Amino acid sequence: MIYLTRVEHFNAAHKLFNPHWSKEQNLEVFGKCANDNWHGHNYDLHVTVKGNPDPETGFVFNAKTLGVLIKDLIIEKMDHKNLNLDVDFMAGKFTSAENVAIAIWEQLEKALPETVQLHCIKLHETAKIYVEYFGGK
Repeated sequence: MIYLTRVEHFNAAHKLFNPHWSKEQNLEVFGKCANDNWHGHNYDLHVTVKGNPDPETGFVFNAKTLGVLIKDLIIEKMDHKNLNLDVDFMAGKFTSAENVAIAIWEQLEKALPETVQLHCIKLHETAKIYVEYFGGK
């Protein structure tokens, strides 16, 4: 089994808040991330697929094709957008890094051919914080 990772980058804004809580409780739990005027991140997205190399190409999956899929399905929809308001596949979801990673997985998983499997979504929200998602619920 070979693992191939493609790295992409996007910038996006969001706000962490629970509408069932008071403003004070949201600020206590989420701090600056609950700012009424939003806040932003420079995200680094690592998409890892796995499979066996094709005997004719030597590729598990064409890295350029993977890049096009990521750009079309994820980057074009998320880059310089508000995750809470502008991204169709985030509608009604809490925009934590964890939930963003799961939503990205869901978008990419259905677009990949059967010859390759999605292995991991690693999403760096800051230089010090990242999440990894390996599928499943």
